[in-house]
Amino acid sequence: MIKILLLSIFALCIYAKDFTIASYNAENLFDLKKQNSEYKEFIPNTSSNWNQRNFNIKINNAVKVIKEIDADIIGLQEVENRSIIQLLLKKLPQYKYSSFAKYPRSSVGIGFLSKIQIKDNRRIDVKFTNKIFRPILETTFVLDNNEFKVFNNHWPSKRVAESYRVKFAKKLKDRLYKLPRDYDYILLGDFNSNYDEMRSFKHNSKLNNTQGITGINQVLNTTIKNRYVTYDDVLKIKRDVHFNLWLDLPSNQRFSNKYRTRSNTPDNIIVSPALLDTKNISYIHNSFKVFKPDYLYRNHKVLRWQMKGSKYNKVHVGAGYSDHLPIYAKFSTSEEKTNPIKEIKKSRKKELNDISDLYERMELSEPAIIKRAIVIYKTKNGAIIKQRNKRAIYIYNHARDLKLGHSYTLQINEIIDYNGLKEVESFSILDEKGKYSRYKDLLLDASKKDILKTKYQNEVAFNLSGKVKNRKLYIKNSKGKTIKLYAKNKKDLPKNGSFISFKNAHIGTYRGNPQILIHSKSDYKVSN
Repeated sequence: MIKILLLSIFALCIYAKDFTIASYNAENLFDLKKQNSEYKEFIPNTSSNWNQRNFNIKINNAVKVIKEIDADIIGLQEVENRSIIQLLLKKLPQYKYSSFAKYPRSSVGIGFLSKIQIKDNRRIDVKFTNKIFRPILETTFVLDNNEFKVFNNHWPSKRVAESYRVKFAKKLKDRLYKLPRDYDYILLGDFNSNYDEMRSFKHNSKLNNTQGITGINQVLNTTIKNRYVTYDDVLKIKRDVHFNLWLDLPSNQRFSNKYRTRSNTPDNIIVSPALLDTKNISYIHNSFKVFKPDYLYRNHKVLRWQMKGSKYNKVHVGAGYSDHLPIYAKFSTSEEKTNPIKEIKKSRKKELNDISDLYERMELSEPAIIKRAIVIYKTKNGAIIKQRNKRAIYIYNHARDLKLGHSYTLQINEIIDYNGLKEVESFSILDEKGKYSRYKDLLLDASKKDILKTKYQNEVAFNLSGKVKNRKLYIKNSKGKTIKLYAKNKKDLPKNGSFISFKNAHIGTYRGNPQILIHSKSDYKVSN
């Protein structure tokens, strides 16, 4: 009996397997055969120089990326046709299986390369009367007798309004509801939607034709009542929500694309509730990553495929990769290695009593008690609190009763991550400890510290001066460093060309870029 039990355990260990799933928008991977559906600059052997030389460079660059990611399954977007998939298989013999989907008149399609057996494929059509986009590719895989699906998406770009992406999300959701309740599935690809799309698009009247509803957040239910779905939510609600793996990364690392230095997350990997349990296949906690070696990402720039010339006369240079960075995550059939529930319980045991702890959480499952929280900056309704020798955090509103320079014990009930800026949304005063006369010692001396570093988010700086140009501060004596200036009331911004010195500079961040939040004109003084 013991021998049989040992053999059974041994067999489970042999067959339990970790594997990686990735997503990569390869940016216009066209071949050299004219099919009358190419973009103008990819028509072969024309003045754009889309020729054998440049094709070889681009395909070999894509092969290099895919090879170095070494994912067991990789979902690809912006691939012209099945011939490209076949060429990739030839150059990457470790991949034995593939799938592909595209509409005949569409320029590009979507596909998979896989080391894991593909059982079948299904095309989910999302069509419009006036435009042609891409279908959704549903591919079923089998590993260690476990079946799971991966849905490869390439939703319409933001040249069109959100209603187009909402239609994609609804089609996908309709299909998901037909799956068994505990089925393992993954949604990935280029959704042309940020993980926080509901916040990043709602002020854009050209995109927001859906009264604030987004495909990725409200339709696919990666949010609940204007907040992100957490592990806790998945465990409680189970069926009707999805977890976006971007939330496993610190906010300053959330980007797979940069547009005018702004961090964007058009590429997403979203998991079903079944992948957060301990049955069959599970997501390995905190394994989600962005693949960004220096040949893909350098000096805060994504090294995309290079073209020169005007908008209407582009010419291939023969260098670069894609305007997207690949993303990937790890999964396993081993119960021991894939227990998010265990990780959640472990994190709950840790008492939250440092402001630094709040930066490690997206949301709070229980209140945090912050002792010796000193108010170092005050507006009419907001405040910045800081603990000695520790971090600071911004209380956006409801802070009228807090006094500048006073120390408190606070119960933090709710936090939010607003476009990368950590804020306290709800709190209670448990105790007032009185005035801390040396509260100004807690401010940051900008002449001695690099205020552009992420760790200084929500600090209040002094000894900061420079010239204002196009809503940026060109920092004095900093070898050309600049930081954006933002004010909710545009009248509080200093005039272009003026030289200013900050008395209180609230160091913030917006979608990966540092900025100074000006709350009133009293934050700075203008020099002649």
